[in-house]
Amino acid sequence: MPKGSEKLTIARKEEIINACAALYETMGFNDITLRDIGSKTSFTRTSIYNYFQTKEEIFLALLGREYEAWTADLKEIACKDDALSADKFAETIAHTLEKRGCMLKLLSMNLYDMEMNSRIERLVDLKKIYSSAMQAIIHCLEKFFPNITDADTQEFIYAFFPFLFGVYPYTSHTDKQKKAMEIANIDYVQYSIYEITKTFVAKLIKAF
Repeated sequence: MPKGSEKLTIARKEEIINACAALYETMGFNDITLRDIGSKTSFTRTSIYNYFQTKEEIFLALLGREYEAWTADLKEIACKDDALSADKFAETIAHTLEKRGCMLKLLSMNLYDMEMNSRIERLVDLKKIYSSAMQAIIHCLEKFFPNITDADTQEFIYAFFPFLFGVYPYTSHTDKQKKAMEIANIDYVQYSIYEITKTFVAKLIKAF
């Protein structure tokens, strides 16, 4: 790690992550290189290695930042709302996820590569952030549904979090995918992240 203040280190890491996020909006994960990311920062490409060893570690940090933003929204819900019905809870959770398209895309398409090509300590950092998100969901369940059992909570978690890994592809189709489905005579309806999440969460909660 280079010499300098902690504030500077944090700022440079954020700049690198921001550059990565900007590229990810228009380019595929496999197409983005460290050179591409470096070209969007205010310092040299080689300086990136002072903060991240691989491209995948940068993406892992981006995913962590997305998780933290989502967790903050979940904690805000628990703080500001005194009561939520099952339907309102489903709507509220769905709204938090419709803002996290980047997080859902990374989870469904690139998680394996990110984890395999990152140092164990960076992966541990992500798992801690992931755990905080899970605890935030559990806190919401316990607050808004006080009669929910531990077994029901566990069942919700083990249905909802795997759902996060698969919802993005069902809501974001490329022109090529749409053309292929058309040729294959697949009649599909385009739903948003909000719509699919709301329906799924409502059914989970009402089952308890």
